[in-house]
Amino acid sequence: MWKTHDPFLQEILRFSLCCRGVTLLMQVVFNLLIPDHAADAFSPPRLAPSALGDRAVELVLGGLGRWDAEHFLFIAEHGYVYEHNMAFFPLLPLIITGLARGPLLPLAGVLTLRSRLLLSSALLNCFCSTVAACSLYRLGCVTLQSRRSSFLAALLFCLSPASIFMTVTYSESLFALATFSGLWQLQKSRTLVGCAFFSLATATRSNGLVNAGFLLHSGLKAVVQRRSSSGPLIKKLCGILLVMLPFVLFQSYCYVRFCQVSHEEEPVPQELLKLAVEKGYRVRRAPIPSWCSFRFPVAYSQIQSEYWNVGLFRYLQLHQLPNFLLAAPVIFLSVCAVLEYVASNLELCRTLGLWKVTTKHSNGYTGQRVFVYVAHLTALTGFGILCMHVQVLTRLLFSSSPVLFWFCSHMLQKNEPWVWGLKKGNTASNPVLRLLGAWTSLQQWTKILLGYFVGYWVIGTALHVNFLPWT
Repeated sequence: MWKTHDPFLQEILRFSLCCRGVTLLMQVVFNLLIPDHAADAFSPPRLAPSALGDRAVELVLGGLGRWDAEHFLFIAEHGYVYEHNMAFFPLLPLIITGLARGPLLPLAGVLTLRSRLLLSSALLNCFCSTVAACSLYRLGCVTLQSRRSSFLAALLFCLSPASIFMTVTYSESLFALATFSGLWQLQKSRTLVGCAFFSLATATRSNGLVNAGFLLHSGLKAVVQRRSSSGPLIKKLCGILLVMLPFVLFQSYCYVRFCQVSHEEEPVPQELLKLAVEKGYRVRRAPIPSWCSFRFPVAYSQIQSEYWNVGLFRYLQLHQLPNFLLAAPVIFLSVCAVLEYVASNLELCRTLGLWKVTTKHSNGYTGQRVFVYVAHLTALTGFGILCMHVQVLTRLLFSSSPVLFWFCSHMLQKNEPWVWGLKKGNTASNPVLRLLGAWTSLQQWTKILLGYFVGYWVIGTALHVNFLPWT
């Protein structure tokens, strides 16, 4: 599937594993040096007694189980006990449960299930983030028609501002792998394979549904240009249904679990029931939730609204200004990426990329193939600002959109044309390391861009692993 002798691909593999290793090392150091903040976050009781092996895992990997990671680990260990757990989609918990109860089962004598789950997630996310970087490289080669630009973009993915979330027990790495792989397959005209990856993305995160837009745009473009028979259009329609299927199945599961309570269900441990009483959590044996009586009983949107106050314009409040400042760099970067593309392709953007237009830009970041990805970034950014907790935009966009990495690659090469050296052809010399090594001679905007990537990586690791607010 991949050319393993590709020097660019080999360097991406090495650099990604190195970055994940540095992240793991940093989280250990920061966890030891900085005391944990007493955050008002989900913190379920540990039902199994800890042994020496568990304390060692907690010392080395404890920082990977902070904030939302507690939800994923809890779901993997106990299932969907509390109503608000259902805001977290099931693919990541299913995989780490399979690893903990399968390949890592021989460690059961020295490690509790939670410790094995923590270890499983660390191994899984290191693998997924590395393969995601390779998929982004392949996607860029097909879309940008430039191996160098794609190579630099993939290297930037390895140390993105969302790097900490590519290592901790979050779903960003798995989602990025599924999304970038699906997009690459679509670019190769392998629709069904691409939709299978998109389906996995939807089983990982709710915003995987947005990927159906790529199929919708492709189908509309074929109809407008009258170059497609009914067969490919039916295939795209089936693909859209396949992308939506995991969401429908999971919401159906939520309905059955919380709206149709059975007396034959396994009882909830008393410690977890006690936590529910103390915190006001709704468990599956509690009175039936109000959303069960809705015409379309979708648990996800109701839970996001009730527990986290997510909704249109709800986050646009003065006291949320620090979170808007935290997300300001990625918002600014997204706006610049969109404006740069629109300025170079006004006619293409006016026609929404559906009609054929004459343009001098055929390859690279401003090429016509990039339009649909720019539209995808625009939709995600707008939705994030208006409807979401805006600080999560950093990890949302950097794990969902290839455009940010392509744009940064484009700008770095534009500002620092010397970065590839004097050698002709494609070489695997790492341009990111070359740029960092020549820091004093860089253009000001290059310093700001690289400083943002590396700064958010380091600061984010220090804050996140100690229960301090981050993105």
